[in-house]
Amino acid sequence: MISSTSISVILWVAALGSGLMAGIYFAFSVFIMSAFNQLETSNAIHAMNSINTVILRSWFMPLFFATSVLSLMAIFLAYWQWQDPSSRLLLSAGVIYLLGMFVCTMVFSVPLNIFLAQVNAHGVEAQQLWASYSTNWTNWNHMRTVSSLSTCAICIWLLVQQQN
Repeated sequence: MISSTSISVILWVAALGSGLMAGIYFAFSVFIMSAFNQLETSNAIHAMNSINTVILRSWFMPLFFATSVLSLMAIFLAYWQWQDPSSRLLLSAGVIYLLGMFVCTMVFSVPLNIFLAQVNAHGVEAQQLWASYSTNWTNWNHMRTVSSLSTCAICIWLLVQQQN
Protein backbone atom coordinates (compact mmCIF):
# COMPACT_ATOMS: atom_id res chain seq x y z
CA MET A 1 0.00 0.00 0.00
CA ILE A 2 1.29 3.45 -0.88
CA SER A 3 1.29 5.93 1.99
CA SER A 4 -0.85 9.06 1.91
CA THR A 5 2.35 11.09 2.28
CA SER A 6 3.74 9.56 -0.92
CA ILE A 7 0.48 10.30 -2.71
CA SER A 8 0.58 13.89 -1.44
CA VAL A 9 4.15 14.34 -2.67
CA ILE A 10 3.23 12.99 -6.10
CA LEU A 11 0.19 15.28 -6.26
CA TRP A 12 2.17 18.36 -5.16
CA VAL A 13 4.95 17.77 -7.66
CA ALA A 14 2.45 16.94 -10.42
CA ALA A 15 0.44 20.09 -9.64
CA LEU A 16 3.54 22.29 -9.68
CA GLY A 17 5.01 20.66 -12.78
CA SER A 18 1.81 20.69 -14.81
CA GLY A 19 1.14 24.26 -13.64
CA LEU A 20 4.55 25.37 -14.85
CA MET A 21 3.98 23.62 -18.16
CA ALA A 22 0.57 25.26 -18.48
CA GLY A 23 2.19 28.65 -17.92
CA ILE A 24 4.82 28.05 -20.59
CA TYR A 25 2.24 26.89 -23.11
CA PHE A 26 -0.13 29.70 -22.13
CA ALA A 27 2.57 32.30 -22.83
CA PHE A 28 3.10 30.87 -26.30
CA SER A 29 -0.61 30.67 -27.06
CA VAL A 30 -1.49 34.12 -25.78
CA PHE A 31 1.37 36.40 -26.75
CA ILE A 32 4.58 34.82 -28.04
CA MET A 33 3.10 33.42 -31.24
CA SER A 34 1.09 36.63 -31.75
CA ALA A 35 4.31 38.63 -31.40
CA PHE A 36 6.06 36.36 -33.90
CA ASN A 37 3.17 36.90 -36.31
CA GLN A 38 3.91 40.65 -36.18
CA LEU A 39 7.49 40.10 -37.34
CA GLU A 40 8.80 39.75 -40.85
CA THR A 41 8.25 36.11 -41.83
CA SER A 42 11.96 35.29 -41.96
CA ASN A 43 12.48 36.76 -38.47
CA ALA A 44 9.51 34.81 -37.10
CA ILE A 45 10.84 31.58 -38.56
CA HIS A 46 14.35 32.25 -37.22
CA ALA A 47 13.00 33.17 -33.78
CA MET A 48 10.86 30.03 -33.49
CA ASN A 49 13.67 27.82 -34.76
CA SER A 50 15.99 29.42 -32.21
CA ILE A 51 13.53 28.70 -29.40
CA ASN A 52 13.15 25.12 -30.62
CA THR A 53 16.93 24.68 -30.48
CA VAL A 54 17.46 26.38 -27.13
CA ILE A 55 14.55 24.61 -25.43
CA LEU A 56 16.21 21.22 -25.98
CA ARG A 57 19.11 22.30 -23.73
CA SER A 58 17.05 24.10 -21.12
CA TRP A 59 15.25 23.27 -17.87
CA PHE A 60 12.15 22.76 -19.98
CA MET A 61 13.20 19.25 -21.00
CA PRO A 62 13.62 17.79 -17.48
CA LEU A 63 10.32 19.44 -16.52
CA PHE A 64 8.65 18.07 -19.66
CA PHE A 65 9.80 14.50 -19.04
CA ALA A 66 9.40 14.54 -15.24
CA THR A 67 5.78 15.66 -15.47
CA SER A 68 5.14 13.04 -18.14
CA VAL A 69 6.56 10.34 -15.85
CA LEU A 70 4.41 11.69 -13.01
CA SER A 71 1.34 11.37 -15.22
CA LEU A 72 2.21 7.71 -15.79
CA MET A 73 2.71 7.28 -12.05
CA ALA A 74 -0.72 8.83 -11.45
CA ILE A 75 -2.30 6.35 -13.89
CA PHE A 76 -0.64 3.37 -12.21
CA LEU A 77 -1.41 4.72 -8.75
CA ALA A 78 -5.08 5.13 -9.69
CA TYR A 79 -5.27 1.52 -10.83
CA TRP A 80 -3.34 0.35 -7.78
CA GLN A 81 -5.83 2.04 -5.46
CA TRP A 82 -8.92 1.72 -7.64
CA GLN A 83 -11.14 1.17 -4.56
CA ASP A 84 -10.37 4.72 -3.40
CA PRO A 85 -13.08 7.15 -4.62
CA SER A 86 -10.45 9.68 -5.73
CA SER A 87 -8.72 7.18 -8.00
CA ARG A 88 -10.92 8.09 -10.98
CA LEU A 89 -9.89 11.73 -10.71
CA LEU A 90 -6.25 10.71 -10.37
CA LEU A 91 -6.61 8.51 -13.46
CA SER A 92 -8.21 11.43 -15.30
CA ALA A 93 -5.34 13.75 -14.37
CA GLY A 94 -2.77 11.27 -15.63
CA VAL A 95 -4.58 10.45 -18.87
CA ILE A 96 -5.41 14.10 -19.66
CA TYR A 97 -1.78 15.09 -19.20
CA LEU A 98 -0.30 12.13 -21.01
CA LEU A 99 -2.57 12.45 -24.04
CA GLY A 100 -3.17 16.19 -24.11
CA MET A 101 0.37 17.29 -23.37
CA PHE A 102 2.88 14.52 -24.07
CA VAL A 103 1.24 12.73 -27.01
CA CYS A 104 0.08 16.03 -28.52
CA THR A 105 3.65 17.32 -28.33
CA MET A 106 5.19 14.22 -29.88
CA VAL A 107 2.57 13.69 -32.61
CA PHE A 108 1.84 17.30 -33.61
CA SER A 109 4.20 19.94 -32.18
CA VAL A 110 7.53 18.15 -32.73
CA PRO A 111 6.79 17.25 -36.39
CA LEU A 112 5.70 20.84 -37.03
CA ASN A 113 8.93 22.10 -35.46
CA ILE A 114 11.00 19.69 -37.57
CA PHE A 115 9.17 20.93 -40.66
CA LEU A 116 9.81 24.57 -39.73
CA ALA A 117 13.53 23.88 -39.26
CA GLN A 118 13.67 22.82 -42.92
CA VAL A 119 11.84 25.87 -44.30
CA ASN A 120 13.83 28.41 -46.28
CA ALA A 121 12.95 31.50 -44.26
CA HIS A 122 13.65 33.73 -47.26
CA GLY A 123 11.95 31.52 -49.84
CA VAL A 124 8.98 32.49 -51.97
CA GLU A 125 6.58 30.28 -50.02
CA ALA A 126 7.91 31.22 -46.56
CA GLN A 127 5.03 33.54 -45.70
CA GLN A 128 2.39 30.94 -46.55
CA LEU A 129 4.33 28.18 -44.77
CA TRP A 130 4.74 30.34 -41.65
CA ALA A 131 1.04 31.23 -41.60
CA SER A 132 0.08 27.55 -41.80
CA TYR A 133 2.69 26.52 -39.23
CA SER A 134 1.73 29.29 -36.82
CA THR A 135 -1.98 28.48 -36.96
CA ASN A 136 -1.55 24.70 -36.63
CA TRP A 137 1.16 24.89 -33.97
CA THR A 138 -0.80 27.39 -31.88
CA ASN A 139 -4.00 25.34 -32.09
CA TRP A 140 -2.19 22.25 -30.81
CA ASN A 141 -0.46 24.38 -28.19
CA HIS A 142 -3.90 25.42 -26.89
CA MET A 143 -4.55 21.71 -26.31
CA ARG A 144 -1.31 21.38 -24.36
CA THR A 145 -2.19 24.47 -22.31
CA VAL A 146 -5.68 23.25 -21.39
CA SER A 147 -4.46 19.71 -20.65
CA SER A 148 -1.66 20.92 -18.39
CA LEU A 149 -3.92 23.37 -16.58
CA SER A 150 -6.65 20.73 -16.16
CA THR A 151 -4.16 18.30 -14.66
CA CYS A 152 -2.88 20.98 -12.30
CA ALA A 153 -6.45 21.79 -11.19
CA ILE A 154 -7.31 18.11 -10.62
CA CYS A 155 -4.16 17.57 -8.57
CA ILE A 156 -4.93 20.62 -6.43
CA TRP A 157 -8.51 19.41 -5.98
CA LEU A 158 -7.24 16.00 -4.86
CA LEU A 159 -4.84 17.66 -2.39
CA VAL A 160 -7.70 19.70 -0.95
CA GLN A 161 -9.85 16.57 -0.66
CA GLN A 162 -7.06 14.82 1.26
CA GLN A 163 -7.22 17.58 3.87
CA ASN A 164 -10.97 17.11 4.42
